[in-house]
Amino acid sequence: MSLKGKRALLTGASMGIGEAIAYALAEQEVKLALLSRSEDKLKDLVQALRSKYPSTTVAYYAVDVGDYEAVDKAVITAVEDLGQIDILINNAGLALGAPARFPDLPISSITQMNNTNINGYMYIAHSVLNRSMLSQNGGKGAGTILNITSTTALEAPPFPGEACYHAAKACQEGFTNSLRNELVGTDIRVLALRPGVVDTHFHLQRVGYDEQANGEFMSGFEPLVAQDVAEAAVFMLSQPANRSVKALDIVPTAQRSLNVFDRKWNERNGLESGRK
Repeated sequence: MSLKGKRALLTGASMGIGEAIAYALAEQEVKLALLSRSEDKLKDLVQALRSKYPSTTVAYYAVDVGDYEAVDKAVITAVEDLGQIDILINNAGLALGAPARFPDLPISSITQMNNTNINGYMYIAHSVLNRSMLSQNGGKGAGTILNITSTTALEAPPFPGEACYHAAKACQEGFTNSLRNELVGTDIRVLALRPGVVDTHFHLQRVGYDEQANGEFMSGFEPLVAQDVAEAAVFMLSQPANRSVKALDIVPTAQRSLNVFDRKWNERNGLESGRK
């Protein structure tokens, strides 16, 4: 299915996986509504997108997805600016406090993570469904919701300080599966994309901005980069309307499971650094 001319709303758009998805969708000539907390980063991204893809239609809205009133206002404005939303990509995420154990986290960090990772996913989906998707197709509903979750949703993560983030990702999976069932009788698809280890600022944040720990965790193998995840997202979104890749794990080949890594991958494949 061609994505050309579709209208997509993307959260967490200003950096990392979200930024890469924005570029990948712009290349497909998708009209974009980009949401993030950082207005400065959004402005820079929009300028770069318009420079690379002069014909692209892109709007941005500086919003904290944990604030429902702000989210709903942004969705209403996006529909006014671009038209009905065909695609929602729930990507905004937050990880704080690692490697501190759960009992050592301040309650403010727990609240902030859950507000972004759980409330944010539900708030934006609730607004897009009611403001746009459910009214399409003669009131029968149409569109695609793609939730970016994580392989940590299904397996216990291999490093400390992940209890809150891991639980949120498991909640996102439960929400995705339940929402898919509740939207039976509509033409709205609900999908989950689960990245494994991705070398982005977000992963560095998850390990407490410890460059050494980050390097050690990724030693011996090639992690994914944000573009890999973006390509997977485009693949899922491009399926015909009668077909759903309802869940997809994308991981480095060396990541055999969340806890098992082939750290001889680079050596065996003649790699010292960089990507093959």
